[in-house]
Formats: sequence, structure tokens, C-alpha cells
Amino acid sequence: MIDIERMKNTFLDLVQIDSHSRQEGRIAAYLKRRCEEMGAEVETDDAGEKVGGETGNLIARFRGTVRDAPPFLFSSHMDTVTPGEGVRPIVEGDIIRSDGRTILGSDDKSGIAVILETVQTLREREIPHPDIEVVFSICEEIGLLGAKYLDEKRLRARIGIVFDAEDPNEIFTRGPSANRIEFRIHGLEAHAGIAPEQGISAIKIAAEAIAAMRLGRIDAETTANIGQIEGGRATNIIPNLVTLKGEARSLNERKLEEQTRHMIECVRRAAESYAVTLDGKTVRAHVEVEVERSYPALNVPEDSRLVQLIKRAAERLGRQAKTISSGGGSDTNFLYGKGIECVNVGTGMRAIHTVNEWIDIKDMRAAAELAVEVIRLHVAHA
Repeated sequence: MIDIERMKNTFLDLVQIDSHSRQEGRIAAYLKRRCEEMGAEVETDDAGEKVGGETGNLIARFRGTVRDAPPFLFSSHMDTVTPGEGVRPIVEGDIIRSDGRTILGSDDKSGIAVILETVQTLREREIPHPDIEVVFSICEEIGLLGAKYLDEKRLRARIGIVFDAEDPNEIFTRGPSANRIEFRIHGLEAHAGIAPEQGISAIKIAAEAIAAMRLGRIDAETTANIGQIEGGRATNIIPNLVTLKGEARSLNERKLEEQTRHMIECVRRAAESYAVTLDGKTVRAHVEVEVERSYPALNVPEDSRLVQLIKRAAERLGRQAKTISSGGGSDTNFLYGKGIECVNVGTGMRAIHTVNEWIDIKDMRAAAELAVEVIRLHVAHA
């Protein structure tokens, strides 16, 4: 039923279109043309203006054949991580991989190809289906920004699937909420060779603070990381400013807030122990802290209609789908937070975010078959 050769060719076309975050203009134009050729009404929202990108999210609406069935949403993101320019895919039978210079881009162009093939199959085979809305989002890889700025009132669908994971037999129903944390540690500059005792090293404070932090895998639900350090101007100057950028994630809201507080306390305690007195005036190190909620948690109940639909669809295909938790965020987090019941399902992407990335086209076919079967059941039980 699924035209695997057509889907493979679509995927190969997609991965050879450069589309780093904020630079999705070319792929958006390609998808707009493809969707309109398939009969969709297509619009672009204003998310691109809000993030400084070439385009906004692409929203395509395909008219259904069953008018009283609730509309259904499919979504994938258009952007890729770096290095993603000049991708030259290597085809080895059913396996498609990068040539080792760049990523492949199956994250998430495999999801896009699966969605296009699903819709095309439904329409060509005259399979009864509801109105289908498709969101191809921008800037997922740099903070889920497209989904964050998507106006959910533009969508009628309140149930759907995001294709942006590995195994097509796994249903991601839980994902963490996350905080982005930025520390600006202020010390006091001085000449490092002539008067080091007159300075306060912001780098030293940062080092002590990081050494005191619980980082990495905190427990089964919680992780934390300091991922960027910026500061210092020269080796002969005591550095007066260091910026630390990090994050904390957890499936448990209480644990997320506890970990965030812990990281803040570590930096503040380290700074409080440093002061110098010059000409009778005491100068103390101090810290500015900025905490921003990166994205909300995903927590779809096991007994939800959507999860049960997907499980029954898998069974009808002779497969077994299992629910799973993720330590990462996806567009699903924001869509769910905006009132759309949705989960994340895989397409077969492997070794993503590396130059060793590859995918098995048979997994993409499995994802598309599952999507078609979900639509059949959705209509039958509307």
C-alpha cells in the first residue's frame, strides 16, 4: 500500500535541501509546493518573525472525506543540526546514510517524508479520512521555537502524532519539562602578575560552583548540565565576568525546581566567599541569575484515546507498540501544553546529530503504515 520507492525519493530530495535552524526557507518552499500539488491549503505563520528566521511554521490543511470525524494532526520539523550543508546521501539497498562529512538529516526529514506519503496514500487509495492538518515546524533543534510560537488557534485538530523519534514501535508519552539557566558571575579585574590579590577571579568562582553541582544523570527522572562557559579577556588579567549557561530537566516538576535551586545555590555560595578591600572599600563578588522555562512537560495517560488508537493500529499490522518516556524535549511538549493530545512516534532515524547518521527505509514504511492505520481507526471510532 505504501509506495516505498516514492517515499525514499521524497526523503532523498529533502535531505539534499540545506535547512539549518532559522534557514528553512528553501525546504518550506519545496513543501508548500508539494502540499498544494496534493490539494492542500497552505499558510505560513509568523513564528519566523519572532525568532529571526527565513520562514515561519508551514501549516497545510487537507480536506477529509468523512466530514463528521474530528480533524487529525501530523507534525515534523524542517530544521536540522549542523553540519548539515551539502548533504550527499549514500544509498545501500534499504539503508541510507550520510557520507561521513555531514549529518544525514533524517532528524526530522524522515518524519516529513512519512507524513507526505501517509497523506498521499490516504487520498490515492480513497481511504476514508478526516480533515488532516499538518504542521512542518521551524527551529526545533534550537529550543522547539517553532512549536513554542505556534498559535494553536490556527488549528482545529486536538489530537495527533509528531514523527520525530527512532523506533516506529515506540510511543513517547512522557517527556521532561526543562529550565534554561544562565549565570553571570561578576568578580573584579586586576593585573594577574602585578596585583592578583586585588582581583576576584570570576573563573575561579565558576569552577568552584560547577565542582559543587550535581550534574549529569541525577536520578531516573532528572538530568542537569552546564554546557557553555564564556569569560576572560587575556591571560594577564584577572577575569571579572564569566557567563555559565546550563539546563535542568525532569519528568517530575518538584525535582526540576529542586535541581534548579541547587544549581543556583552552588553559584551563589561560591561567590559569597570572595571579597577584597581596596582603599577602605570592600568589593564582593556577585551573581545574576536568569531562569527560563524552555518547554513544558509531556504526560499523556496510558489509557488516552490516542495511545489506545496507536496500539490497536500496531496490533492490526501484526506489531506491538509500547509506551516509553524520553529524556529529551520535542515539539510534542509544546503541542501537548497547548491543549493538543499528541505523542511522538519514531521513523527509524539512527545515530542522529552525528556524521554517522543512517536510516532504514523499511522503518519509514512501518511508520507510514502505522499512520494510515491510525487514521482508519480514528474514523471508525469517531
